[in-house]
Amino acid sequence: MAAAPLLSLQNIRLTFGGTTLLEGAELIVSPGQRIALVGRNGSGKSTLLKIAAGDVTHDSGVRFVEPSATLRYLPQEPDLSAYATTLDYVEAGLGPGDDEYRAQYLLSSLGLTGAENPKNLSGGEGRRAALARVLAPKPDILLLDEPTNHLDLPAIEWLQAELDSLRSAMVLISHDRRFLSDLTRATVWLDRGVTRRLDKGFSAFEAWRDDVLEEEERDRHKLDRQIVREEHWLRYGVTARRKRNVGRLERLSGLRQDRREQRRVTGSVNMQVSEGRTSGALVVEAENISKSYGDRTVVGEFSTRVLRGDRIGIVGPNGAGKTTLIKMLTGLLQPDAGTIKLGSALELAMLDQGRAKLDPDTRLKDALTGGGSDTLQINGQPKHVVGYMKDFLFSPEQANTPIGKLSGGERARVALARALSLPSNFLVLDEPTNDLDLETLDLLEEMVSDYAGTAIVVSHDRDFLDRVATSVIIAEGEGEWIEYAGGYSDMVIQRGEGVTARGSAKAHRAGKTSLAQTAAAPTANTKRKLSFKEKHALETLPKELERIEAEIKAINAALTAPDFYTRDPAGFAAQSKALIEAEAKRAAAEEQWMELELLREELEG
Repeated sequence: MAAAPLLSLQNIRLTFGGTTLLEGAELIVSPGQRIALVGRNGSGKSTLLKIAAGDVTHDSGVRFVEPSATLRYLPQEPDLSAYATTLDYVEAGLGPGDDEYRAQYLLSSLGLTGAENPKNLSGGEGRRAALARVLAPKPDILLLDEPTNHLDLPAIEWLQAELDSLRSAMVLISHDRRFLSDLTRATVWLDRGVTRRLDKGFSAFEAWRDDVLEEEERDRHKLDRQIVREEHWLRYGVTARRKRNVGRLERLSGLRQDRREQRRVTGSVNMQVSEGRTSGALVVEAENISKSYGDRTVVGEFSTRVLRGDRIGIVGPNGAGKTTLIKMLTGLLQPDAGTIKLGSALELAMLDQGRAKLDPDTRLKDALTGGGSDTLQINGQPKHVVGYMKDFLFSPEQANTPIGKLSGGERARVALARALSLPSNFLVLDEPTNDLDLETLDLLEEMVSDYAGTAIVVSHDRDFLDRVATSVIIAEGEGEWIEYAGGYSDMVIQRGEGVTARGSAKAHRAGKTSLAQTAAAPTANTKRKLSFKEKHALETLPKELERIEAEIKAINAALTAPDFYTRDPAGFAAQSKALIEAEAKRAAAEEQWMELELLREELEG
């Protein structure tokens, strides 16, 4: 016999400002169940969880919580303002008979002392304190809304292990697919105000969702064809008996009403990156770069080579120096020691993690166009700002909405839209998955994978890194950074542990080499030497590249003459063609030089 539910929401309805948000939603939570609550941004997931927690009153429906059950709810933005310290805040969440020492244990595990003043906490620190508060009592029911927000990878992996050890029933909202896949055993999908349940974990959700939507589309097509048949009869077959005619008219009216009342699934983001010119084969070469702030070494003697087409993932705890490393690799910050060589013809576009460059008072359309115009250039073609807004799921009515009035998910889409509109061949994305729903994440992955240029991605999303990264650079502590081939899971296999391992990590890695060291390692039985032709090419190619660079510079100077095109259209076309050919020669020469240089390093050790 199935266990009685601890929490039950049945036929929940809720309307906000004349818009129906929930239309008969249901949520049944039995002892020990782990449920993923999923849906598009704005579908009402957080609202449904607040109703379950008793924080929001619904218009109609039934909410039931087992009287003897303990329930704890983690909101997206916890309020600690009423407490003097983080320990006071966590202990206030304990019930009679709860272990008071667990509060201090959880705070310590999450990197807090308990003495912190809540007024001085960052978003990540406040989230850690709130997690400690809801986990401390080991409640019967845990309702967690985006528990991994603002957490770095060590904290996410710790939280996943802690939740896995609890016997509590859980309902989880999260954009972290690996987190949901590893923890959940059932999935509730909130779509257009209605919930559907799958008695399998999140790992089975995406295939099931696609099947449901395909079936819906087939049913909609059948309904459309039925309406066409009835309309045809209405025009050409009204001479039959009157009673039957009235019945068919009523039936057609009913079909049309059904069609009007159907709520179509929200569209997908049309994500397209505006690509610039092709860069050289070598994008970045760093040799023994170091950076310190005071006595603290953030990056110590790190070397890497980034080639065109690479997708580099960067992971590590908050404060490890990921932003510093990115700034050095992109030439925005000079190292204290070592050298950074940037490739030719680089066009950089960056997505800032904190979306700090988005002025809250700026209108949406001005944030996309830069102000003063209603159009922007996408891949060299003008596009009206309203059309570009629609590509990112904004309605025309939102054009004059201040950025500060948008939701977190909407601000994330604005930042993405602006970054992707800039012509680029070198894309840097700092936490691009924050606040994005699962469907938009899928499209972002496809965009990064298909991008013709080079990408560096800082992310705490393990699944995202597995799907896009060709190598992963991880912070090992004390300024040490090591690069591993493949995605996040490949890094864990090579390294022997995830980012949570600290003390024993270096011992486990004894005898291991980094990706750069492995690439340069000589083969044991190699006796081959560079041929005369290869040596000659290696010596002469740098001068050849200088000559090509000078040629390109001269052509560009000629093309920028203001009256060149009007004075000599044929000459302008010839010079444009010559520029394309020269850039192709440069790319080929760089490619050949890189291959020979790698071969020389391999043979000479």
